Amino acid sequence: MRIVILGSGVIGVTAAWYLMKAGHEVVVIDRQGAPALETSFANAGEISPGYAAPWAAPGIPQKVIRWLLMEHAPLILKPRADRDMLAWLFAMLRNCTAARYAVNKARMVRLAEYSRDALIALRAETRIEYDARAKGTLQLFRTQKQIDASARDVEVLRRGGIPFEILDRDGCLRAEPGLASAREKIVGGLRLPGDETGDCFKFTSALARMAAARGVQFRFAETIECLETDSDRIAAVRTDRGRVEADHFILALGSFSSAMARPLGLRLPVYPVKGYSITVPIVDAARAPQSTLMDESYKIAITRLGDRIRVGGMAEIAGFNAALPERRRATLIHSLTDLFEGAGDVAEASFWSGLRPMTPDGTPLIGPTRYANLSLNTGHGTLGWTMACGSGRVIADMLSGREPEIDTADLALARYGARTSHATRSAPRRVAPASPSS
Repeated sequence: MRIVILGSGVIGVTAAWYLMKAGHEVVVIDRQGAPALETSFANAGEISPGYAAPWAAPGIPQKVIRWLLMEHAPLILKPRADRDMLAWLFAMLRNCTAARYAVNKARMVRLAEYSRDALIALRAETRIEYDARAKGTLQLFRTQKQIDASARDVEVLRRGGIPFEILDRDGCLRAEPGLASAREKIVGGLRLPGDETGDCFKFTSALARMAAARGVQFRFAETIECLETDSDRIAAVRTDRGRVEADHFILALGSFSSAMARPLGLRLPVYPVKGYSITVPIVDAARAPQSTLMDESYKIAITRLGDRIRVGGMAEIAGFNAALPERRRATLIHSLTDLFEGAGDVAEASFWSGLRPMTPDGTPLIGPTRYANLSLNTGHGTLGWTMACGSGRVIADMLSGREPEIDTADLALARYGARTSHATRSAPRRVAPASPSS
Protein backbone atom coordinates (compact mmCIF):
# COMPACT_ATOMS: atom_id res chain seq x y z
CA MET A 1 0.00 0.00 0.00
CA ARG A 2 1.23 3.52 -0.80
CA ILE A 3 1.06 5.70 2.31
CA VAL A 4 1.71 9.44 2.57
CA ILE A 5 2.71 10.83 5.96
CA LEU A 6 2.26 14.55 6.52
CA GLY A 7 5.00 15.74 8.87
CA SER A 8 8.62 14.70 9.46
CA GLY A 9 9.01 15.20 13.19
CA VAL A 10 9.83 12.26 15.42
CA ILE A 11 6.21 11.06 15.17
CA GLY A 12 6.10 11.08 11.37
CA VAL A 13 9.58 9.57 10.90
CA THR A 14 9.06 6.70 13.35
CA ALA A 15 5.72 5.91 11.69
CA ALA A 16 7.49 5.90 8.31
CA TRP A 17 10.10 3.47 9.65
CA TYR A 18 7.60 0.93 10.95
CA LEU A 19 5.37 1.19 7.89
CA MET A 20 8.39 0.62 5.67
CA LYS A 21 9.31 -2.40 7.78
CA ALA A 22 5.78 -3.71 7.26
CA GLY A 23 6.29 -3.64 3.49
CA HIS A 24 4.49 -0.43 2.52
CA GLU A 25 5.60 2.23 0.06
CA VAL A 26 6.00 5.36 2.19
CA VAL A 27 6.25 9.05 1.29
CA VAL A 28 6.89 11.75 3.92
CA ILE A 29 6.16 15.41 3.16
CA ASP A 30 7.29 18.40 5.23
CA ARG A 31 7.71 22.12 4.65
CA GLN A 32 11.09 22.15 6.42
CA GLY A 33 14.33 21.35 4.64
CA ALA A 34 15.16 18.36 6.89
CA PRO A 35 13.47 16.21 9.53
CA ALA A 36 12.86 17.21 13.16
CA LEU A 37 13.37 20.95 12.74
CA GLU A 38 10.34 22.06 14.74
CA THR A 39 8.99 20.60 18.00
CA SER A 40 11.34 17.60 17.83
CA PHE A 41 14.44 19.78 17.50
CA ALA A 42 15.45 20.67 21.08
CA ASN A 43 13.00 19.10 23.51
CA ALA A 44 13.93 18.12 27.05
CA GLY A 45 15.48 14.85 25.93
CA GLU A 46 13.73 12.60 28.44
CA ILE A 47 12.11 9.28 27.58
CA SER A 48 10.02 8.89 30.71
CA PRO A 49 7.18 6.35 30.52
CA GLY A 50 6.65 6.30 34.26
CA TYR A 51 6.46 10.07 34.40
CA ALA A 52 3.87 10.20 31.61
CA ALA A 53 0.96 12.14 33.07
CA PRO A 54 -1.61 14.65 31.86
CA TRP A 55 -1.29 18.29 32.80
CA ALA A 56 -4.99 18.13 33.65
CA ALA A 57 -4.92 16.94 37.27
CA PRO A 58 -6.78 17.54 40.53
CA GLY A 59 -5.78 20.87 42.04
CA ILE A 60 -4.47 22.34 38.80
CA PRO A 61 -7.11 25.14 38.63
CA GLN A 62 -6.01 26.32 42.08
CA LYS A 63 -2.32 25.96 41.25
CA VAL A 64 -2.74 28.05 38.10
CA ILE A 65 -3.67 31.09 40.17
CA ARG A 66 -0.53 30.70 42.27
CA TRP A 67 1.67 29.98 39.25
CA LEU A 68 0.53 33.15 37.50
CA LEU A 69 2.04 35.11 40.38
CA MET A 70 5.39 33.28 40.41
CA GLU A 71 8.55 34.81 39.03
CA HIS A 72 9.56 31.49 37.49
CA ALA A 73 6.14 30.12 36.60
CA PRO A 74 5.73 26.64 35.07
CA LEU A 75 2.51 27.74 33.35
CA ILE A 76 2.01 30.97 31.43
CA LEU A 77 -1.49 31.79 30.27
CA LYS A 78 -2.11 34.59 27.80
CA PRO A 79 -5.89 34.75 27.26
CA ARG A 80 -7.04 35.94 23.88
CA ALA A 81 -10.17 36.03 21.74
CA ASP A 82 -9.48 32.55 20.40
CA ARG A 83 -12.38 30.10 20.28
CA ASP A 84 -10.05 27.13 19.94
CA MET A 85 -8.05 28.18 22.99
CA LEU A 86 -11.15 28.66 25.13
CA ALA A 87 -12.66 25.34 24.04
CA TRP A 88 -9.38 23.55 24.76
CA LEU A 89 -9.01 25.15 28.19
CA PHE A 90 -12.59 24.28 29.11
CA ALA A 91 -12.07 20.67 28.04
CA MET A 92 -8.83 20.51 30.01
CA LEU A 93 -10.56 21.79 33.16
CA ARG A 94 -13.18 19.06 32.79
CA ASN A 95 -10.34 16.53 32.98
CA CYS A 96 -9.01 17.93 36.28
CA THR A 97 -10.75 15.33 38.44
CA ALA A 98 -9.22 12.41 40.29
CA ALA A 99 -11.22 9.87 38.27
CA ARG A 100 -10.30 11.32 34.86
CA TYR A 101 -6.69 11.82 35.87
CA ALA A 102 -6.37 8.14 36.81
CA VAL A 103 -7.87 7.00 33.49
CA ASN A 104 -5.81 9.42 31.41
CA LYS A 105 -2.52 8.67 33.17
CA ALA A 106 -3.04 4.91 32.95
CA ARG A 107 -3.49 4.93 29.18
CA MET A 108 -0.61 7.38 28.70
CA VAL A 109 1.69 5.13 30.73
CA ARG A 110 0.46 2.10 28.75
CA LEU A 111 1.48 3.68 25.44
CA ALA A 112 4.69 5.17 26.85
CA GLU A 113 5.88 1.87 28.34
CA TYR A 114 5.18 0.09 25.07
CA SER A 115 7.02 2.82 23.20
CA ARG A 116 10.08 2.54 25.44
CA ASP A 117 10.23 -1.21 24.74
CA ALA A 118 9.87 -0.53 21.00
CA LEU A 119 12.74 1.97 21.15
CA ILE A 120 14.95 -0.57 22.90
CA ALA A 121 14.21 -3.11 20.15
CA LEU A 122 14.82 -0.54 17.39
CA ARG A 123 18.12 0.47 18.96
CA ALA A 124 19.24 -3.16 19.15
CA GLU A 125 18.28 -3.71 15.51
CA THR A 126 19.83 -0.58 14.02
CA ARG A 127 22.59 0.42 16.47
CA ILE A 128 21.32 3.97 16.07
CA GLU A 129 23.25 6.60 18.04
CA TYR A 130 21.67 9.66 19.65
CA ASP A 131 23.48 10.33 22.99
CA ALA A 132 21.32 7.67 24.63
CA ARG A 133 21.50 6.87 28.34
CA ALA A 134 19.43 4.47 30.44
CA LYS A 135 19.90 5.76 33.98
CA GLY A 136 16.35 6.66 34.97
CA THR A 137 14.46 9.82 35.87
CA LEU A 138 14.51 11.53 39.25
CA GLN A 139 11.45 13.61 40.10
CA LEU A 140 12.85 16.02 42.68
CA PHE A 141 10.67 17.37 45.50
CA ARG A 142 11.57 20.55 47.36
CA THR A 143 8.59 20.39 49.77
CA GLN A 144 6.73 17.77 51.81
CA LYS A 145 3.54 18.87 50.07
CA GLN A 146 5.01 17.74 46.75
CA ILE A 147 5.85 14.34 48.23
CA ASP A 148 2.30 13.97 49.54
CA ALA A 149 0.83 14.94 46.15
CA SER A 150 2.92 12.26 44.40
CA ALA A 151 0.93 9.50 46.14
CA ARG A 152 -1.62 9.24 43.32
CA ASP A 153 1.17 8.83 40.75
CA VAL A 154 2.84 6.18 42.89
CA GLU A 155 -0.43 4.25 43.04
CA VAL A 156 -0.76 4.27 39.24
CA LEU A 157 2.85 3.08 38.92
CA ARG A 158 2.23 0.33 41.45
CA ARG A 159 -0.91 -0.88 39.69
CA GLY A 160 0.91 -0.87 36.36
CA GLY A 161 3.84 -2.86 37.70
CA ILE A 162 6.28 -0.07 36.83
CA PRO A 163 9.51 -0.05 38.91
CA PHE A 164 9.98 3.00 41.12
CA GLU A 165 11.94 4.14 44.17
CA ILE A 166 10.88 6.64 46.81
CA LEU A 167 14.04 8.43 47.92
CA ASP A 168 14.99 10.63 50.84
CA ARG A 169 17.48 13.47 50.52
CA ASP A 170 20.52 11.21 50.69
CA GLY A 171 18.97 8.84 48.16
CA CYS A 172 18.54 11.70 45.71
CA LEU A 173 22.20 12.63 46.07
CA ARG A 174 23.28 9.03 45.48
CA ALA A 175 21.25 9.00 42.26
CA GLU A 176 22.50 12.43 41.19
CA PRO A 177 25.79 13.36 42.94
CA GLY A 178 25.84 16.70 41.15
CA LEU A 179 23.08 17.86 43.52
CA ALA A 180 25.52 18.08 46.43
CA SER A 181 25.58 21.89 46.45
CA ALA A 182 21.75 21.95 46.58
CA ARG A 183 21.42 19.41 49.40
CA GLU A 184 19.43 21.66 51.75
CA LYS A 185 16.89 22.51 49.02
CA ILE A 186 15.88 18.85 48.61
CA VAL A 187 13.26 16.99 50.63
CA GLY A 188 13.03 13.78 48.60
CA GLY A 189 12.32 12.30 45.22
CA LEU A 190 10.59 9.66 43.13
CA ARG A 191 13.02 7.76 40.91
CA LEU A 192 11.96 5.78 37.85
CA PRO A 193 14.94 3.53 37.03
CA GLY A 194 13.49 2.29 33.72
CA ASP A 195 13.45 5.72 32.05
CA GLU A 196 15.96 6.79 29.40
CA THR A 197 17.36 9.94 27.83
CA GLY A 198 18.54 10.93 24.38
CA ASP A 199 18.71 13.64 21.75
CA CYS A 200 15.43 13.51 19.82
CA PHE A 201 16.82 15.54 16.91
CA LYS A 202 19.82 13.23 16.49
CA PHE A 203 17.57 10.16 16.70
CA THR A 204 15.02 11.43 14.19
CA SER A 205 17.66 12.60 11.72
CA ALA A 206 19.53 9.29 11.90
CA LEU A 207 16.35 7.21 11.58
CA ALA A 208 15.23 9.27 8.58
CA ARG A 209 18.55 8.56 6.85
CA MET A 210 18.15 4.85 7.56
CA ALA A 211 14.56 4.88 6.30
CA ALA A 212 15.55 6.74 3.13
CA ALA A 213 18.29 4.18 2.47
CA ARG A 214 15.61 1.48 2.63
CA GLY A 215 13.22 3.16 0.23
CA VAL A 216 11.18 5.75 2.13
CA GLN A 217 10.79 8.90 0.03
CA PHE A 218 11.23 12.19 1.91
CA ARG A 219 9.94 15.31 0.18
CA PHE A 220 11.40 18.24 2.11
CA ALA A 221 10.89 21.98 1.59
CA GLU A 222 7.42 21.20 0.23
CA THR A 223 4.47 23.12 1.65
CA ILE A 224 1.23 21.19 2.19
CA GLU A 225 -1.60 23.37 0.94
CA CYS A 226 -4.70 21.23 1.31
CA LEU A 227 -6.30 17.80 1.20
CA GLU A 228 -8.66 16.82 -1.59
CA THR A 229 -11.61 14.56 -0.83
CA ASP A 230 -13.68 12.19 -2.91
CA SER A 231 -16.79 11.06 -1.04
CA ASP A 232 -15.60 9.45 2.20
CA ARG A 233 -11.96 9.23 1.13
CA ILE A 234 -8.96 11.49 0.72
CA ALA A 235 -8.16 11.69 -2.98
CA ALA A 236 -4.81 13.49 -2.73
CA VAL A 237 -2.74 16.00 -0.84
CA ARG A 238 -1.99 19.16 -2.76
CA THR A 239 1.34 20.87 -2.16
CA ASP A 240 3.14 23.80 -3.74
CA ARG A 241 4.64 21.23 -6.15
CA GLY A 242 1.40 19.58 -7.22
CA ARG A 243 -0.88 16.68 -6.23
CA VAL A 244 0.32 13.59 -4.38
CA GLU A 245 -1.96 10.56 -4.47
CA ALA A 246 -1.85 7.56 -2.17
CA ASP A 247 -3.90 4.68 -0.81
CA HIS A 248 -3.74 6.07 2.71
CA PHE A 249 -2.75 9.32 4.45
CA ILE A 250 -1.48 9.93 7.99
CA LEU A 251 -1.81 13.33 9.62
CA ALA A 252 1.28 13.86 11.82
CA LEU A 253 1.59 17.64 11.67
CA GLY A 254 1.70 18.26 15.41
CA SER A 255 0.06 21.52 16.41
CA PHE A 256 -0.83 22.23 12.77
CA SER A 257 -2.94 19.08 12.47
CA SER A 258 -6.13 20.80 13.63
CA ALA A 259 -5.99 23.46 10.93
CA MET A 260 -5.43 20.86 8.22
CA ALA A 261 -8.30 18.67 9.47
CA ARG A 262 -10.89 21.37 10.12
CA PRO A 263 -11.96 21.94 6.48
CA LEU A 264 -12.63 18.20 6.28
CA GLY A 265 -15.23 18.50 9.03
CA LEU A 266 -12.86 17.00 11.60
CA ARG A 267 -12.38 18.97 14.79
CA LEU A 268 -9.24 17.78 16.51
CA PRO A 269 -8.86 18.85 20.16
CA VAL A 270 -5.17 19.65 19.64
CA TYR A 271 -3.80 23.03 20.68
CA PRO A 272 -0.22 24.38 20.72
CA VAL A 273 1.30 24.61 24.18
CA LYS A 274 4.62 26.34 23.89
CA GLY A 275 7.69 24.97 25.63
CA TYR A 276 11.20 26.35 25.99
CA SER A 277 14.67 24.87 26.32
CA ILE A 278 18.29 25.87 26.64
CA THR A 279 21.25 23.69 25.68
CA VAL A 280 24.33 24.29 27.80
CA PRO A 281 27.88 22.94 27.29
CA ILE A 282 29.18 21.02 30.33
CA VAL A 283 32.24 22.54 32.03
CA ASP A 284 32.34 20.32 35.15
CA ALA A 285 31.12 16.75 34.56
CA ALA A 286 31.16 15.94 38.29
CA ARG A 287 28.55 18.64 38.91
CA ALA A 288 26.38 17.79 35.90
CA PRO A 289 23.32 15.51 35.94
CA GLN A 290 23.83 11.84 35.17
CA SER A 291 20.43 11.39 33.55
CA THR A 292 17.16 13.35 33.74
CA LEU A 293 15.97 15.29 36.76
CA MET A 294 12.48 16.76 36.90
CA ASP A 295 12.37 19.85 39.09
CA GLU A 296 8.81 19.51 40.41
CA SER A 297 8.61 23.10 41.66
CA TYR A 298 9.10 24.57 38.20
CA LYS A 299 8.07 21.57 36.05
CA ILE A 300 11.46 21.73 34.34
CA ALA A 301 13.51 18.76 33.12
CA ILE A 302 17.31 18.87 33.30
CA THR A 303 18.91 16.20 31.11
CA ARG A 304 22.43 15.03 30.32
CA LEU A 305 22.96 14.70 26.55
CA GLY A 306 26.56 13.71 25.93
CA ASP A 307 28.72 16.75 26.67
CA ARG A 308 25.68 19.04 26.93
CA ILE A 309 22.87 19.73 29.39
CA ARG A 310 19.38 20.24 28.01
CA VAL A 311 17.02 22.18 30.27
CA GLY A 312 13.42 22.22 29.07
CA GLY A 313 9.97 22.95 30.34
CA MET A 314 7.18 25.43 30.98
CA ALA A 315 3.80 25.47 29.32
CA GLU A 316 2.79 28.72 27.66
CA ILE A 317 -0.71 28.89 26.25
CA ALA A 318 -0.56 31.74 23.78
CA GLY A 319 -1.48 30.36 20.38
CA PHE A 320 1.05 30.07 17.56
CA ASN A 321 3.70 32.30 19.08
CA ALA A 322 7.39 31.73 18.34
CA ALA A 323 8.86 34.57 20.43
CA LEU A 324 11.78 33.93 22.81
CA PRO A 325 11.26 36.17 25.88
CA GLU A 326 14.30 36.62 28.10
CA ARG A 327 12.13 35.86 31.17
CA ARG A 328 11.66 32.26 30.00
CA ARG A 329 15.38 31.81 29.47
CA ALA A 330 15.96 33.16 32.99
CA THR A 331 13.61 30.53 34.45
CA LEU A 332 15.50 27.69 32.77
CA ILE A 333 18.87 29.04 33.88
CA HIS A 334 17.57 29.49 37.43
CA SER A 335 16.45 25.87 37.71
CA LEU A 336 19.77 24.58 36.35
CA THR A 337 22.07 26.77 38.45
CA ASP A 338 19.97 26.38 41.59
CA LEU A 339 20.40 22.59 41.51
CA PHE A 340 23.58 21.94 39.49
CA GLU A 341 25.68 24.97 40.29
CA GLY A 342 28.80 25.26 38.15
CA ALA A 343 27.92 22.31 35.90
CA GLY A 344 27.53 24.22 32.64
CA ASP A 345 28.53 27.43 30.92
CA VAL A 346 25.17 29.24 30.84
CA ALA A 347 26.74 32.17 28.98
CA GLU A 348 27.06 29.83 25.97
CA ALA A 349 23.51 28.46 26.22
CA SER A 350 21.44 28.24 23.04
CA PHE A 351 17.78 29.19 23.53
CA TRP A 352 14.84 27.53 21.71
CA SER A 353 11.07 27.19 21.78
CA GLY A 354 8.66 24.68 20.28
CA LEU A 355 4.90 24.25 19.98
CA ARG A 356 3.80 21.02 21.64
CA PRO A 357 0.56 19.62 20.20
CA MET A 358 -1.51 18.87 23.31
CA THR A 359 -4.92 17.33 23.82
CA PRO A 360 -7.07 18.28 26.84
CA ASP A 361 -6.69 14.81 28.38
CA GLY A 362 -2.98 14.45 27.60
CA THR A 363 -3.38 11.34 25.43
CA PRO A 364 -2.47 11.56 21.74
CA LEU A 365 -4.86 10.89 18.87
CA ILE A 366 -3.85 7.69 17.10
CA GLY A 367 -6.11 5.83 14.70
CA PRO A 368 -8.91 6.22 12.18
CA THR A 369 -11.14 9.14 11.25
CA ARG A 370 -14.45 9.36 9.42
CA TYR A 371 -12.45 9.25 6.19
CA ALA A 372 -11.70 5.66 5.26
CA ASN A 373 -8.09 6.35 4.26
CA LEU A 374 -7.09 9.09 6.71
CA SER A 375 -5.50 8.25 10.06
CA LEU A 376 -4.23 10.45 12.88
CA ASN A 377 -0.91 10.28 14.70
CA THR A 378 -0.77 13.57 16.55
CA GLY A 379 -1.43 15.35 19.85
CA HIS A 380 1.45 13.85 21.85
CA GLY A 381 2.07 17.07 23.80
CA THR A 382 5.23 16.96 25.91
CA LEU A 383 5.64 13.21 25.32
CA GLY A 384 6.25 12.92 21.59
CA TRP A 385 9.79 11.64 22.12
CA THR A 386 8.62 9.24 24.82
CA MET A 387 5.71 7.85 22.79
CA ALA A 388 7.06 8.04 19.22
CA CYS A 389 8.20 4.46 18.61
CA GLY A 390 5.12 2.95 20.21
CA SER A 391 2.83 5.23 18.22
CA GLY A 392 4.65 4.32 15.01
CA ARG A 393 4.31 0.59 15.66
CA VAL A 394 0.63 0.95 16.56
CA ILE A 395 -0.25 2.87 13.39
CA ALA A 396 1.78 0.44 11.26
CA ASP A 397 -0.09 -2.52 12.76
CA MET A 398 -3.44 -0.84 12.20
CA LEU A 399 -2.76 -0.14 8.54
CA SER A 400 -1.23 -3.58 7.95
CA GLY A 401 -4.27 -5.47 9.20
CA ARG A 402 -2.51 -6.65 12.36
CA GLU A 403 -3.87 -6.43 15.89
CA PRO A 404 -1.77 -3.89 17.83
CA GLU A 405 0.11 -5.33 20.79
CA ILE A 406 -1.56 -2.92 23.23
CA ASP A 407 -5.15 -1.76 23.65
CA THR A 408 -5.73 1.19 21.30
CA ALA A 409 -9.50 1.64 21.56
CA ASP A 410 -9.14 4.72 23.78
CA LEU A 411 -6.45 6.40 21.67
CA ALA A 412 -8.66 7.35 18.72
CA LEU A 413 -10.55 10.58 18.06
CA ALA A 414 -13.80 8.74 18.86
CA ARG A 415 -13.15 9.14 22.60
CA TYR A 416 -14.11 12.80 22.18
CA GLY A 417 -17.46 11.82 20.69
CA ALA A 418 -16.42 13.31 17.37
CA ARG A 419 -19.21 13.85 14.86
CA THR A 420 -18.64 15.16 11.36
CA SER A 421 -20.89 15.87 8.40
CA HIS A 422 -19.59 14.74 5.05
CA ALA A 423 -21.62 15.09 1.88
CA THR A 424 -21.05 12.56 -0.89
CA ARG A 425 -19.56 14.01 -4.03
CA SER A 426 -18.99 12.44 -7.39
CA ALA A 427 -15.79 14.37 -8.10
CA PRO A 428 -12.77 15.27 -5.97
CA ARG A 429 -12.82 18.62 -4.23
CA ARG A 430 -10.03 20.73 -2.88
CA VAL A 431 -10.10 21.49 0.86
CA ALA A 432 -7.77 24.20 2.05
CA PRO A 433 -6.52 24.40 5.65
CA ALA A 434 -7.65 27.24 7.88
CA SER A 435 -4.05 28.31 8.52
CA PRO A 436 -0.54 27.48 7.26
CA SER A 437 0.70 23.98 7.98
CA SER A 438 3.95 22.06 7.99
